[in-house]
Amino acid sequence: MDRTQIKKEEGDKEEKTEKEVVHLRREIGLLPAVSFIIGTVVGSGIFIAPKGVLMNSGSVGLSLVVWALCGVLSMFGALCYAELGTSFTKSGGHYTYLLETLGPLPAFLRLWAEFLFIRPAVASYVSLAFGRYVVEPFFEPCAAPTALIKLVSILGVTFVVAVNCWSVTMASRTQVTLTFVKIFALVLIIVPGVIALGKGKTENFQNGFEVDSLTLDRVPLAFYNGLYAYGGWFYLNFVTEEVINPNRTIPLAIICSMVTVTVFYVLVNVAYYTMMTPAELLLSDAVAVTFANRALQGMASVIPILVALSCLGALNGGFFGSPRMLFVGAREGHWPQIFSMIHIRRQTPLPAVLLLYPLVVLMLINGEIYQLINFASFARWFFIALATLGMLIHRYRFPLHPRPFKVPLVIAVTFTVVCFFIVGLSLYSDPWNTGRSCALTLTGVPVYYVTVYRFRLPHRWRRIFNYCSKQLQILLEVAQQEVQTY
Repeated sequence: MDRTQIKKEEGDKEEKTEKEVVHLRREIGLLPAVSFIIGTVVGSGIFIAPKGVLMNSGSVGLSLVVWALCGVLSMFGALCYAELGTSFTKSGGHYTYLLETLGPLPAFLRLWAEFLFIRPAVASYVSLAFGRYVVEPFFEPCAAPTALIKLVSILGVTFVVAVNCWSVTMASRTQVTLTFVKIFALVLIIVPGVIALGKGKTENFQNGFEVDSLTLDRVPLAFYNGLYAYGGWFYLNFVTEEVINPNRTIPLAIICSMVTVTVFYVLVNVAYYTMMTPAELLLSDAVAVTFANRALQGMASVIPILVALSCLGALNGGFFGSPRMLFVGAREGHWPQIFSMIHIRRQTPLPAVLLLYPLVVLMLINGEIYQLINFASFARWFFIALATLGMLIHRYRFPLHPRPFKVPLVIAVTFTVVCFFIVGLSLYSDPWNTGRSCALTLTGVPVYYVTVYRFRLPHRWRRIFNYCSKQLQILLEVAQQEVQTY
């Protein structure tokens, strides 16, 4: 009896110790993974980007083709990332894959660009859309105060940061809930459009493929707008170490979510054109609201709320995924070590999440968001193309490396070539923003050689830096992982 009691106490002690060990838990199953991708992809883009796609493609038919091709291209990229995510089991997404295939410098530059301007710009844009859709209905038909929109945007960002600092489970449950809200919003737009189409309302599709106003230099801008709306298919790869059975879950979640999003996006755009002429769509700053005022007069006031919640979901997905890239970069020695630590009770990468907060708030207050989106897109797609090129090089150099999921070679090559083509064409169509993007990214080269390749900071600076890191660690109650999760 005594022996049994002793064994039971030892077992309870071991279980307790396992629960108290500081490390990232595998808590993301298939449904949260699908919700994570759909919830991050479907943000403000589908409610705003149709205007940019139509403006740069020149006709209704070509804009629908661009939407469908952007979906196919995103699916190709997502399948490449499914192979990368099952071949390299670390979290970190782009950063990890560049590190494993092309080396530390490209990986560091990706990390540098992500936190210098890509992530703050994208998060600021989405949070501003959230603030606009929350505030503007209260001031119609007058213009809403800019300061109030920014204040509400900051409150939205603060809520998302708080959720992601509090717990991984809460963040994933929030994402699942907001994803169902997004799907409801899209269905609410699609159903009236399909009914109107069935009644023969097809006049806006007549002569849909006029190419008179189409110019080659505007094609990449049409694709950038479409691809921005599809952006987010790679975020699940940022949290690989927290996915349950990643070899099965990652490919399955990616395929299910991207097929769903592509079908929904094309149908939503068809619905828009049943109720609005191309000229009216180009004049609208909030396409979904204009559509609702015509097709859903009794429920028109609901659409801004649903769009705001959709933006909040995209913001939550970004804040859930991106800090994991910083977390892994710090773990590899490419960022200060404090950012590779997690909260001892919450098991969340608290310092990495908190770093994004002031960067996004500063960019929100500054307000120069829309130009940032253009050159953020260039940097993002350039590094994605580099990552898939690295995958092809790694395949050639290490053919025996375990690859639980292997994408067909033709898909990987097609995606890589198209990405480089779009990026190259943007050098011609928008050299100013592209040049600024290149310049900002390349500022990371001297930083890499001074702080990573050869640590050249003066001894006094190092002591101050180490002291500050130690005090931050105590204040935030964070520690290094005690269990290897990859």
